Amino acid sequence: MKAATAKEIRDELKDRTQAELREIVLRLSRFKKENKELLSYLLFEAHHEDEYIQTIKSYIDEKLLEINTSNGYYAKKGIRRLLKETKKFIRYSGHKETEVALLIHFCKSLQETHPKLMSNKIIRDVVKRQIVLVKVRISTLHEDLQYDYQRELNDIDY
Repeated sequence: MKAATAKEIRDELKDRTQAELREIVLRLSRFKKENKELLSYLLFEAHHEDEYIQTIKSYIDEKLLEINTSNGYYAKKGIRRLLKETKKFIRYSGHKETEVALLIHFCKSLQETHPKLMSNKIIRDVVKRQIVLVKVRISTLHEDLQYDYQRELNDIDY
């Protein structure tokens, strides 16, 4: 089955009634966990972006404490998994400020929670890549936000 383009979907949704749209959204939420998470974000958390950021930050802190550091392989795997989940939450939001705040928090928390892991080259490279990405995103923000986030970024040793 070939998926329709975004324009085709948009045009088709214009012709549907409100009840039909509600049914489509509810049916969509039944299929994939990501669809359900995105709908939850859009319906309940999109209006409170600061609370959403704090929730994700606490989630990151909690998951960093659960990472198995007894073996380097499992530590790298856990960090990559957490970074993938963080990127998923960033994608739900779509705000550059949220992306910058969460990635800075991820790097800073990783460094504070597991400083001995930062000696591992692969983990250090993952953090460096995220810092480069954050620097690019910071350059697109408003000047006041750039200054604030740049100060936070300078606190991270890499």
